[in-house]
Amino acid sequence: MILQPVLAPLLVMLLVLPVLGAAVWMLVGAIRRGPSARTGAGPVIWALRVVLVLACGVLLLRPGVPGGHVRTLASATDVVIAIDTTASMVAEDWNTGGSTKGGAADQRMTGVREDVRRIAEAYPGARFALITFDANAVLRLPLTTDTGALVSAVEVLQPEVTRQSKGSSIGIANTLLTQTLQNAQKASPDRARMVFYLGDGEQTVSTEPEPFDSAKKLLSGGGVLGYGTDEGGPMRETTGAVGPSTGSGTGSAGAGQYIQYQGSDALSRIDEKNLQRIASELGVTYEHRTAGAKLTLPPAPTSTTAYREDDPLTQPTDLSWIVALVIVALLCTEIARATMLIVRMRGLSVRPASPGGDS
Repeated sequence: MILQPVLAPLLVMLLVLPVLGAAVWMLVGAIRRGPSARTGAGPVIWALRVVLVLACGVLLLRPGVPGGHVRTLASATDVVIAIDTTASMVAEDWNTGGSTKGGAADQRMTGVREDVRRIAEAYPGARFALITFDANAVLRLPLTTDTGALVSAVEVLQPEVTRQSKGSSIGIANTLLTQTLQNAQKASPDRARMVFYLGDGEQTVSTEPEPFDSAKKLLSGGGVLGYGTDEGGPMRETTGAVGPSTGSGTGSAGAGQYIQYQGSDALSRIDEKNLQRIASELGVTYEHRTAGAKLTLPPAPTSTTAYREDDPLTQPTDLSWIVALVIVALLCTEIARATMLIVRMRGLSVRPASPGGDS
């Protein structure tokens, strides 16, 4: 027998023992009065109440027996997510149909955060790594199965400080991405690998973007997700201040005034040709993301989503449901007895008047 207490065992004892003691005391009193007693509950009723209290205590201790088995999803997929964190990713052209207060739409990073959560949910059991890139590429999160850590890391991402920005290349992450995939292959050659590239495709340096051809041979799938519109969206200055990010065009952490260009708000526009070229180099599909549109994700390789039968997770078989059935039966007995007593009392309180009308 194995116990898995819902509460601390000492607390269970403090809750159960006083009630159990009172029930046993009443049971002894009912036995002493004998079957001829006309007041109070009889010995049988109090014996059932003692059993009820004991059953409640046992339920709080959650009894079980060893030997239970649970099939676990054996996912052998490594998913690397590369996110553009250049200043253009705060451009306010996401969810333009549901603009925030003040008339500004949400930032592109709002869509990125939503899609990362969907990716994490789509591949249960997989390992995830996070790379961000602006002027430099950084491995923010090494491969881990902790999707909560992945989502939290993306939630606190802030684009580069505007005044420190000197332009960036959309292919700057290629070397780090290839190294991350190579290390994953060396550590676990039997695992599949997928890559998701999230950005707007804007190349802000004069040089040609670095190609991702070297990563293609290491991949089993993935996708390139593009954010932004052809009309473009204004960008607020990012100052690097620490604070909660709302993800909207107004009120975001470290957000300053709108960036100006030739006397008006500077606009950032998506470059889908660049994003499609990256998708072709990686050998994956490209998808332009818009608010409210369903994200289409490729399935993980079928060999990585089978249930593990040879190494099941062992855990106790919970017997609490049996104890719960006993409690329900005893409570039904109490309810039936209470109903009978109420009906009997109502019958005694309503007596027919005498024929002569005498009181």
